[in-house]
Amino acid sequence: MHLHLAYPAVLAALLFCVGLYGVLARRNAILVLMSVELMLNAVNLNLVAFDVWLRDSLHAGQALTLFTIAIAAAEIGIGLAIVLAVYRNRGSSAVDDLRDTAEGPDDDPGDSEAVNETEAADDTDAEAAPAQKAEATA
Repeated sequence: MHLHLAYPAVLAALLFCVGLYGVLARRNAILVLMSVELMLNAVNLNLVAFDVWLRDSLHAGQALTLFTIAIAAAEIGIGLAIVLAVYRNRGSSAVDDLRDTAEGPDDDPGDSEAVNETEAADDTDAEAAPAQKAEATA
């Protein structure tokens, strides 16, 4: 009994679409990571299905699937470590809160005046630092 190629291809497409929806619609970082894993498993299903359909003597699709599984395991380990660190610091694993971490809670990325004020303050601090060192050694 041979399974037609359309069945695993349609199943993989559905899995990939569900994973893509999860990445785009979810706000929890754990659910986003699970959705990425779902997308990778859809790719793995396609690799194995096409490997069997093409009757590859080297089984390159299956070998690439094993490589993809290893990469996915490493990705989920690092991703969970990052999510746990963010949760410990912020008390939430919401993806929207991570954006606040990158920009700062009051920073507007298009606010050039705030950037100029910060640079001016840094220049003043840099000029005052040698004078403070000279006073401390005297």
